[in-house]
Amino acid sequence: MGYASLDYVDLKYRPTEEDLVCEYYLEPGEGRTLANAAEALAAESSIGTWTHIATLKPGTARKLKPHIYEINARAKTVKIAYNADLFEAGSIPQIWSAIAGNVFGMKAADNLRLLDVELPSSILRAYKGPALGIPGIRKMLNVSKRPLIGTIVKPKVGLSAKEHAQVAYEAWAGGLDLVKDDENLTSMKYNKFEDRLAATLEAKDLAEQETGEKKIYVCNVTAETMEMLRRAQLIKDQGGNCAMIDIITAGWAAVQSLREANTGLILHGHRAMHAAITRNRRHGISMLVFAKFARLAGIDELHIGAIYGKMEGTKKEVLTMEHEIEDRIIKPDERTHVLAEKWLHIKPTFAIASGGLHPGVLDKLVHAMGNDCICQAGGGVHGHEKGTRVGATAMRQALEATMKNIPLTKYAQTHPELNQALRQWGTKPTGGE
Repeated sequence: MGYASLDYVDLKYRPTEEDLVCEYYLEPGEGRTLANAAEALAAESSIGTWTHIATLKPGTARKLKPHIYEINARAKTVKIAYNADLFEAGSIPQIWSAIAGNVFGMKAADNLRLLDVELPSSILRAYKGPALGIPGIRKMLNVSKRPLIGTIVKPKVGLSAKEHAQVAYEAWAGGLDLVKDDENLTSMKYNKFEDRLAATLEAKDLAEQETGEKKIYVCNVTAETMEMLRRAQLIKDQGGNCAMIDIITAGWAAVQSLREANTGLILHGHRAMHAAITRNRRHGISMLVFAKFARLAGIDELHIGAIYGKMEGTKKEVLTMEHEIEDRIIKPDERTHVLAEKWLHIKPTFAIASGGLHPGVLDKLVHAMGNDCICQAGGGVHGHEKGTRVGATAMRQALEATMKNIPLTKYAQTHPELNQALRQWGTKPTGGE
């Protein structure tokens, strides 16, 4: 049985500044045209259902029905403009329930993928966005222009709090800006959250004294929402500066709650589990959409993919999140950052590249992503033949060479730490850490 049509297709319609616009990839179900399937999508995501209903008043239909204003049969894409009154402006979960909810279960579509979302001012105004964003983080570290570099403590889990802190200290002392917990390290019986926090912040203080540089400890607070908020407050109370949340496994309401707590901490967004939803090019939701909502919710720095690493994700897909400008040759510091596009009062979000990176690909990464990025290497630091501190130094040297526009192989001739890293991993992308 088909969906009742309210003439959702209106190819002459032009979205207003107060419309929320979605672009979908859509493969129609058996016996349906693209336009017919798109009408089912528009109906299910808004005011319609499978049959005509007496409770839907004509005035309500005229005001709130979405408009399918573009259909690309060759690309199998449709664009739908939704009246902003269909959404609770301050609730990301409600917005997702509409534009990415029941629609994925419709028989009218064999495959469906939410490709992009454009948010109207009425919705943007309802959110604070990042408390610090790119400018606040740069001010905190006193680093005005260059990319930031960091690492993830390895192994992911298994270290005691004391061992974890020692690894972090070696990385900071070697020249890295930030050290983070991994996505599945929270509060384990062998590494309690409170113990790890205290020990690692002590290590951070020592590294700052020795290097004269400010450092960031990205401490994973992911948990049940009230426990997560308690952990974030502990970080603040003990002088920490950053809390990490696994944004998808924790959920959008949890992300919003963490931002609303107004701790003043950097909010670091990890995208664990995203590929279960984003990886299929014909079905699911693009990482671009997750990235936009993460910024809206208040994430200051967000994992978006590495291009030259172990994780799936094409260069084009990552750069879609990173840059609006792709068709001309430009310098890295001139690029326009999609996570920093003009959104009223909302600050820009740092893009994080992570997953299988090492010093030998840092120059390529920075050239592709520009200076407003955070480059994180786990195995590419700790796997250095001389250990974590030397691996961190190699990363810093690779960054120095890149910023001076000196080829890595040339810079390595007078920098033995980088030289060893290039001997180990070369200058090509790796398939894993």
